[in-house]
Amino acid sequence: MHVARLPAADRAPSIEERTAGPDPAMDSRPSTGPGRDPEAPGGAARSLVRRLRLQAFRNIAALDLRFAAAARPIVLYGPNGAGKTNLLEALSLLAPGRGLRRARLDSLDRDGDPVRPFRLEAELDTADGPVDLATGRDLASERRWLEIMGESRRGLAPLAELVAIAWLTPAMDRLFLDAASERRRFLDRLVLAVYPDHARQLAVFERAMRERSLLLRQGRQDPAWLRVLEQRMAAAGVAVAAGRMELVGGLGTLLAEPDPTLPAMRLALSGAVESWLAAGAAIDAEERLTAALAAGRAADAETGGAGVGPHRSDLAAIDLGTGEDASRVSTGRQKAMLLAIILAEARLRQRVHGDLPILLLDETMAHLDPARRDGLAERLLAMGVQVFLSGTERRLFAALEGSAHFLHVDQGTILDHE
Repeated sequence: MHVARLPAADRAPSIEERTAGPDPAMDSRPSTGPGRDPEAPGGAARSLVRRLRLQAFRNIAALDLRFAAAARPIVLYGPNGAGKTNLLEALSLLAPGRGLRRARLDSLDRDGDPVRPFRLEAELDTADGPVDLATGRDLASERRWLEIMGESRRGLAPLAELVAIAWLTPAMDRLFLDAASERRRFLDRLVLAVYPDHARQLAVFERAMRERSLLLRQGRQDPAWLRVLEQRMAAAGVAVAAGRMELVGGLGTLLAEPDPTLPAMRLALSGAVESWLAAGAAIDAEERLTAALAAGRAADAETGGAGVGPHRSDLAAIDLGTGEDASRVSTGRQKAMLLAIILAEARLRQRVHGDLPILLLDETMAHLDPARRDGLAERLLAMGVQVFLSGTERRLFAALEGSAHFLHVDQGTILDHE
């Protein structure tokens, strides 16, 4: 599904309406196609990393890892600074963007070597069959290059069509306390995992906004060209807001379900564009945003950017158990809420696309009590998702013994490969 524009006559049907019926996780149909895991519940499609090769990445000189054909948890354990998060960061680069640390590309090179850029190669199983890809830093452009099946591709957007990756890191613990921009970035990554076209709409909106800001700062009052840019911003901006609303609506039912391990919650979006979409048709929201941008030219020339648009929206999470906003609950509760969102997104991805994303959970077990650790392990095994977990001690993953693939990491190397 693409969310470039909702139907002009009315609002689009919700995800729940379009995906009504049995949960694919419980689908009992036989599995025969590529990218399907015969050991998973119902043989549902899985995105899998089958092989990962790294060269000159962070503290890793060279590494070649192979993983099982069946989806199972992979546990990376070892002391702090061993390179566990570096491995997760490399995996996060299989998605568009700057990875889970949002690091500068040159900082990913081993020892900051300016003439030996990092290289990452992966063999994936996808719903459409096996895929080989490679990426790394281009010395000439200081951007990431991408090859899929040996062919050079322009930009990183094609990655979103191949595989979905979601992650949770300790740095995200303050998500509900940080600036709204961090929550928007988090939300947009969730949307991208379900609706790959979201990245393109974001890029169109941001590029048009930059061009408009440049014209306004230069005092070039060209009404015709400004209107073209504002109409472009409005069309893409409404699509961005619609994608976020679709995602939040789809997660709503899943997050409200009672769960003995994770808190139930409600997500809420706030913003002018979202309120216009909730009240009427997408075409009306586009017209209102276009008009608001035109009316705000003078103020935007002073401040830069735009005073209205999806880049001003915010995401809130309400704990249904306490009735409190996530910003006011304990750090441990916030982490549990974030984990609930990540797992719900995986289920939503499966409902919409029929496959599951790859999950990266960095130091997640260390912040959960024993009962929640056991509950999370049980949930991950039942989902049949390929998940990479990291932690300093193997004992934190006792509930996964006999089911997970354990890798002992130290000084950028794998000491034992089980």
